[in-house]
Amino acid sequence: MKIDAHHHLWQPARGDYDWMPMDNEILARPYFPPDYLAVAEAAGIERSVIVQAAATTAETEYMLGLADATDMIAAVVGWIDFEDPSQIETLARFAGHPKFRGVRPMIQDIPDVDWMLREDVQWAFEAVSELGLTFDALGFPRHLENFHTILTRYPEMQTVIDHCMKPQITDPGGFDHWAAGMTRLATDTEACVKFSGLVTEAAEDWTIDQLRPYAELLFEAFGPDRIMWGSDWPVVRLRAEYDRWYAAAEELTRPLGAEAQARIFGGTAREFYEIGVSVSL
Repeated sequence: MKIDAHHHLWQPARGDYDWMPMDNEILARPYFPPDYLAVAEAAGIERSVIVQAAATTAETEYMLGLADATDMIAAVVGWIDFEDPSQIETLARFAGHPKFRGVRPMIQDIPDVDWMLREDVQWAFEAVSELGLTFDALGFPRHLENFHTILTRYPEMQTVIDHCMKPQITDPGGFDHWAAGMTRLATDTEACVKFSGLVTEAAEDWTIDQLRPYAELLFEAFGPDRIMWGSDWPVVRLRAEYDRWYAAAEELTRPLGAEAQARIFGGTAREFYEIGVSVSL
């Protein structure tokens, strides 16, 4: 089963995508299930994981509705307000939905790099762990040390690192810091990593050879059993269409062999997000 472990669907008219530049012709437009199905099915994708893109519980409700109506969407990663302990009730309610899997606070957009260490948000990490939910770690290389603190503090929390922790590929001077931090996370925690987001951190004229050192570091540090491919569609469209990124990922993983590719393009996500058998579309 081929699984896209990370994509988005949105309707900007909903009004809660605060990060979205409304003058961007690629991003600031609606993306609905038929739009996604057209590009994903062409790549042979059978199931997918839709991930939050707005810091509201209303968007999570919206995504759960889309998942109810779309067989391909097998799992939903939503959002709750980590600064509001009363939302443990909302989290428990979400957990009762058959396709809800976990949460993703938008840490990359929070000005305080130490936000995740604050005492008043620790209840949320504890609740995610206790409810058996997943945690998508969204950040930049500057967050590596703090994520190491959180992930070792809550070793039972099922964590996946989004977008390879967004290495700044246009600044090759940052490679060593990123590589050391990712290797430390791989060694000291059980976290998985999403093989996604690399092209959007690269220049517009990116090449596979520019991505290769980052991919090879991840393959060596985490291994195929802890890596899952994601499209990050439609954000990926800032640098490439769905099929181009999928083809690049296939080429980068080809030296690992067919068994490893099967893990990266499906098996790891299937286990992590507890995705069931394929359905007829």
